[in-house]
Amino acid sequence: MSRKLAREKAMTLIYQMDLSGSRASEAFNNFLENSDTELTSEDIEYIKSCVDGVEKNLNLINSNIEKYLKPGWKINRIAKVDIAILRLGIYEILFRDDVPDIVAVNEAIELAKKYSTDQSKAFINGILNNVIRR
Repeated sequence: MSRKLAREKAMTLIYQMDLSGSRASEAFNNFLENSDTELTSEDIEYIKSCVDGVEKNLNLINSNIEKYLKPGWKINRIAKVDIAILRLGIYEILFRDDVPDIVAVNEAIELAKKYSTDQSKAFINGILNNVIRR
């Protein structure tokens, strides 16, 4: 599995956690039990680190999202998939030294292209770039 695919798996788990209200450990364990994808130990570590890291730092991550929303907007107004992409991107920017900021932004935009709308690409790009500039 490539880092790109591992990142995509991490985003889908973050999305599932938000929808189901499940804990990171539960989502990750369910993924491992039901995945037919061949995973390296590096893939497993990356996915687990991202999912656990987002859960552990959720308040800080969400406050970064809310800080850069348009006036009057609330986080619950954002599409769940966009929130998952933003949470992963912000986690990578703030906590993953092995992921350059520009890579985190570019990969988030690629996820938005695949899973969301054209408007979401620009929205996600704007939020993440503001987090980097902070």
